[in-house]
Amino acid sequence: MKQKKPMTQEQDLVLIYYQDAPLCFARIEDISPDYKPGWWHVKFLMLQVPVQLVTWILRDAYIQGEPFTMGGKNMRIEKVEVPEEAETEAEDQEEREEPEQRKPSGAASAKGGKVISLTDLKRNR
Repeated sequence: MKQKKPMTQEQDLVLIYYQDAPLCFARIEDISPDYKPGWWHVKFLMLQVPVQLVTWILRDAYIQGEPFTMGGKNMRIEKVEVPEEAETEAEDQEEREEPEQRKPSGAASAKGGKVISLTDLKRNR
């Protein structure tokens, strides 16, 4: 059974695709009706440098992820799903552990490991 995608709405984070490649993230600030039935004014906060507000006039299907064209270029909006908190809880637990409870990992944990001073390396050049 195919799982239905959640509806995209105001305050959602979306990924905007241009020519089938990810272009930028944006947050939907406002969705208001256009004078034409079935069309909407969608105000995006483009999360790029510099941050800017843009308004596009889109059909509901386009807001929900169906591909469309803008100036003859393929576009698509995809809602970004926030990862479940269960995944981050394990990371948070590791951060709360006392340092002596943590197990060293990587090359630094090997017996006889050597610390290399970056300052000394710079002086020797």
